[in-house]
Amino acid sequence: MLDGEKKLINDAIRGEAEAFGLLYDHYQPQIYRFIYLKVSHREEAEDLTHQVFLKSLESIADYESYGFPFSSWLYRIARNQTIDYYKLKKDVVGLEGVAETKFTEDAEKISKLIDDLRDLKKIEKAIALLSDDQQDVIILRFVEDFSPKETADILERTEGAIKLIQHRAVKRLKEILKYD
Repeated sequence: MLDGEKKLINDAIRGEAEAFGLLYDHYQPQIYRFIYLKVSHREEAEDLTHQVFLKSLESIADYESYGFPFSSWLYRIARNQTIDYYKLKKDVVGLEGVAETKFTEDAEKISKLIDDLRDLKKIEKAIALLSDDQQDVIILRFVEDFSPKETADILERTEGAIKLIQHRAVKRLKEILKYD
């Protein structure tokens, strides 16, 4: 949570652009990462992230916490944007390079980097084979490092349901990666 977040949220609700800008600066990297892992394409993730924050700016006057963190509201908007994206886009989006790295002449570093990227692509492909709910839980729990309770709040599920989805997703990932 951001220091003074409640005040920033209240200021943003009153229309103060600077307050919303500070919220944006804090949460944009997390929301982008969540979306990127769902769509696996940098430009699309950037566009969707922009749409999430535009939508949140347009509707911030209606925001109420209901006891949940502000980030839960943003993640819910992000999740809905990615769902809408896939409803509109029927094509499979190809994976692009995850890291733009300047290769050095050190062969060991290059080899390790290639192996790491290969492993990352295997994991991305494996995650893409999971159901949408399983993808969301895996990303929120293991990439974004949210607790089961926070994940349940974001996905509007019970904590028990999140643990069950996580268990099934991890089991499925092990099966997929064993045969890859």
